[in-house]
Amino acid sequence: MKPLILKGVRPYGEGDPTDVLVRDGFVAAIGEVADTADTADTAEVIEGHGAILLPGFVDLHTHLREPGREDTETIATGSAAAALGGYTAVFAMANTDPVADNAVVVEHVARRGREVGLVDVHPVGAVTVGLKGEKLAELGTMAKAGVRVFSDDGLCVHDPLVMRRALEYSKALDVVIAQHAEEPRLTVGAQAHEGEHAARLGLQGWPAAAEEAIVARDCLLAEQVDARLHVCHVSTAGTADVVGWAKARGTRVTAEVTPHHLLLTDDRLDTYDPVNKVNPPLRTARDVAGLRQALADGVIDCVATDHAPHAVQDKDCEWSAARPGMLGLQTALSVVVRTMVEPGLLDWRGVARVMSERPAAIAGLPDHGRPIAVGEPANLTLVDPDARWTVRGADFASIAANTPFEGMELPGRVVATLLRGRVTATGGRIPA
Repeated sequence: MKPLILKGVRPYGEGDPTDVLVRDGFVAAIGEVADTADTADTAEVIEGHGAILLPGFVDLHTHLREPGREDTETIATGSAAAALGGYTAVFAMANTDPVADNAVVVEHVARRGREVGLVDVHPVGAVTVGLKGEKLAELGTMAKAGVRVFSDDGLCVHDPLVMRRALEYSKALDVVIAQHAEEPRLTVGAQAHEGEHAARLGLQGWPAAAEEAIVARDCLLAEQVDARLHVCHVSTAGTADVVGWAKARGTRVTAEVTPHHLLLTDDRLDTYDPVNKVNPPLRTARDVAGLRQALADGVIDCVATDHAPHAVQDKDCEWSAARPGMLGLQTALSVVVRTMVEPGLLDWRGVARVMSERPAAIAGLPDHGRPIAVGEPANLTLVDPDARWTVRGADFASIAANTPFEGMELPGRVVATLLRGRVTATGGRIPA
């Protein structure tokens, strides 16, 4: 692999533009490197024009749909979307068909990710067999196969005894249990956030307390057994308050928020367009403000996309029949810029923290989320902060096109992505 020079870039958006030399998968030099004798004639050059250099993004919450629903996404197309979105590692959720509740399935997902090679694909193992919430899955054998995060995402591990047992095993295995927090007895038939918009449209409400109650319960269970709990897709300001309370008590809890919960509110229900149907649902403007502040303050640790591709027939139908979920990989950075950077809640080091460093640390990835420094792995993302672009789902690398941001103009765009020094995306395309 040829040496690579990132010319005229600004690490973390700070200082004057400089050059970064990448060799053999690592950052070899930072400074005036373009004219050194061993690189001048052989190195590939990417002109940065003052673009911002960040550690490659890590997504703790991605649905790649393979195996089972390759008509909506594959590991290849999802990996391409991730690379174009600036990601160097993604965690593929377990709700596939068959479910990733055993070593055979998780090893298949990991192998396909390596074969595609655009991002590091880490399979998430199911907590319970078949995602049924009744019997613990083969956590030990999956952990031995390399799984570091377990989740029944899409469904809550609602039985407190099963959840406690899962947390106990996770402590012994030094892995993380990631919970989709939803008290199912409070969400029977739920279609949207319980509020004025759902009431006006006649949609069954999904109360905030259904999320907050499970998070409070699980924080207490995690504290009791001293295990690591991760809260998926926090959607209410009340949940952020619960997480903050638990952290203040010393509970080993972390949390994520999605880009769509940072930007969109339940007033979008008024269009009655199922592209806005998601689980947990879009909440109120007060919740959005609370989530943004919690992310800025570090109460919520990171941004995770919950990238959820769906076939046209699963979205282009009546609301009650539509599948919940939204695309997120190729718009995440821009939504974070709009909701967190432009209002001054985060600077670019903050973006690195919530999109790379913290998710990598939560999942225990030693080679991702690293500082931009000599000797560190060259898992990097180059961002043009001044770019503005209009979202067109049909142009995405994903098979599906169910983006809630269709037609929206967003700020900031990924210029290039490097995985161990190899360019996996540049100029909005995947290199041949």
